[in-house]
Amino acid sequence: MSLWSRITEALAALGNGESLANVFDRLRAPPERSVAFAIAVIALGAKMAKADGQVTRDEVTAFREVFQIARNDEAGAARVFDMARTDIAGYQDYAARIQRMFASDPSTLCDLMEGLFHIAMADGFYHPNENDFLQDVSRIFGQTPEQFRALRARFVPDAPKDPYTVLGVSADMPRDEIRKHWRRLVRDTHPDAMIGRGVPEEAVRLAEKRLIDINRAWDAINGCAKHAPGQL
Repeated sequence: MSLWSRITEALAALGNGESLANVFDRLRAPPERSVAFAIAVIALGAKMAKADGQVTRDEVTAFREVFQIARNDEAGAARVFDMARTDIAGYQDYAARIQRMFASDPSTLCDLMEGLFHIAMADGFYHPNENDFLQDVSRIFGQTPEQFRALRARFVPDAPKDPYTVLGVSADMPRDEIRKHWRRLVRDTHPDAMIGRGVPEEAVRLAEKRLIDINRAWDAINGCAKHAPGQL
């Protein structure tokens, strides 16, 4: 059964009057959790679309890049998007429910934030309201300001993006500690690790960009350290 077929099944309960937000609370373990992840990206993406006041064709295309949506599944994806966009619940409520669902797995919350950044940048413009939205969602998810800046540095072209910011570390951190942090990021980015924590296979491709970014950042830091005075 495809991801979107499972989403359709999950949404069937909505015919009995259950809210979309409550669906999250019933999807706590794989494979159902991958359904929750997909719904979360679409629901928060819909709420974010309201932040800059429009939904562009590029943003719709970005959804397709995060999830391979077959033609016969388009109606189900559109239903989730429209329901979230018109739901009276605010994005903070959605974000809080999602945070509770993935509270023991912050890496999945980072995966979700990446999907939202990908959608936000789909039209080539990072709207100030989108920044406020994403920063607030990141805070609700329990991420540190450094983690948010690292995500923004990787996705927003004109954001500060020195290698330390990209890795989410400080320049005065010992190089061995930075190496440990980099290795943990690489380990968390492995496709098997992502699928194991309930990220849909359709979304794992975003990790390819993350791996390139964090490896480039580490290479830059490590290269500078090797050629710094006393490090030759």
